Amino acid sequence: MLSQQDNEILTRVGPGTPVGEVLRRYWTPALLSSELPAPDCDPVRVRLLGEDLVAFRDTNGRVGLIQENCPHRGASLYFGRNEECGLRCPYHGWKFDADGACVDMPSEPPKSVFKDKVKARAYPVHESGGIAWTYMGPPETITSFRDFGTESLPAQNQLATKLQSYCNWIQTMEGNLDTSHISWLHSWDGAADIEDDGTDKPGYPSNKMTWKFWHHDRAPQLEIEDTWYGFRYAGLRETPNGHTNVRITEYVFPYSTIIAAVPYSTRHLMVVPIDDHNCWRYNFEATVPSNPQGHGGAPLFSYGPFETPFTRRVGGITPRNYLAEADYNIDREVQRTTTFSGVKDFVSQDLMVTESMGPIYDRSQERLGTIDKAIIRMRNQLIRSAKALAENGEAPLLALAGPDTDFRTIRAADKILEDGEDWRYLGTDADPAVQEGEAALRDAQTRTPQPAAGD
Repeated sequence: MLSQQDNEILTRVGPGTPVGEVLRRYWTPALLSSELPAPDCDPVRVRLLGEDLVAFRDTNGRVGLIQENCPHRGASLYFGRNEECGLRCPYHGWKFDADGACVDMPSEPPKSVFKDKVKARAYPVHESGGIAWTYMGPPETITSFRDFGTESLPAQNQLATKLQSYCNWIQTMEGNLDTSHISWLHSWDGAADIEDDGTDKPGYPSNKMTWKFWHHDRAPQLEIEDTWYGFRYAGLRETPNGHTNVRITEYVFPYSTIIAAVPYSTRHLMVVPIDDHNCWRYNFEATVPSNPQGHGGAPLFSYGPFETPFTRRVGGITPRNYLAEADYNIDREVQRTTTFSGVKDFVSQDLMVTESMGPIYDRSQERLGTIDKAIIRMRNQLIRSAKALAENGEAPLLALAGPDTDFRTIRAADKILEDGEDWRYLGTDADPAVQEGEAALRDAQTRTPQPAAGD
């Protein structure tokens, strides 16, 4: 459990808060690029890290992100006119460009230079992978963009979505770093009866059999490896045939995870705080998926009784059809006879448990077990970094972009281990499955060159 003081440090994200200041040192998703579909389109409200902002795409296609309240007398710039490379306040016509500069002040005398002294708070924006990212920290500490692979991702392979969760971001992150809960919250009775298809042996199991593994061993052992970007951890389960299945999940400081998949994955689930009580769950493809041998077979969600937005392969804002007000559409008869949760939508099962804790859970009341090792590690890294930065504004932070950091090599993985096989190389450049996948991509690019986004 945490002290109430550390729980406050961990969960508060507004300006001047310890963790809020840490988060502001990283390029952060502000909104999906698709929310601003064309130059001079309608502006969009953005609430991010407790700040109220407005995003707009100007006449030249550049995205601006500025304070919502006009510096004049506070009218919302959301209601402004997006025209001729600027957002014009509806109250007195003051116009601001993407850098926040006041470029026109028609309510003042023509010879006035007052506009040159007025500036809206603005944050730099970088579009990559279907997301408009922003940096909200001190200008003097800005670093280069963390490229998870999206900078060279072909436009046709970009897929970015977001879904709102009505709770503190840490509760959502803790769910993402909890491999044990899939054996309970996401379980269904029929998984125990799945017939062995011959893949319960060292190597890559079918996705169908992974359901069976989760149901068979519901108390996985956890092992953690610290890394330059955060940590990766393994959930080790015994399979029905007595082998060891490993699920490796990545934590990329401060707010991203890559969930285990057969044979490996680079798809990010990034939790971005709206404020202390709400967050966005961003999902985005970082690289072109490549599995030339077809490990795993048919997709995971082609089996089982659940529906999920993961299978729809549609970008944009994912609607919430399972809400607390309707008890997440829980079906008690299904809960008694078919699934452990009684909630049909897979992601909404997660939302049910994390939102039901309340907006911010009091972690001084919790009791943690061995299955919570990864959660404890994440909390320690965040709290330690927040305290260090508060004491010294130049304290080094994990996972900032630099000449020796390659975020494209961070991958989750899932496999049945050989006797004596070390899980730590899985998903790395030394993994044969990764080498095969990368070689297949290079071969495909040689045969059919694909333009990167923006070309």
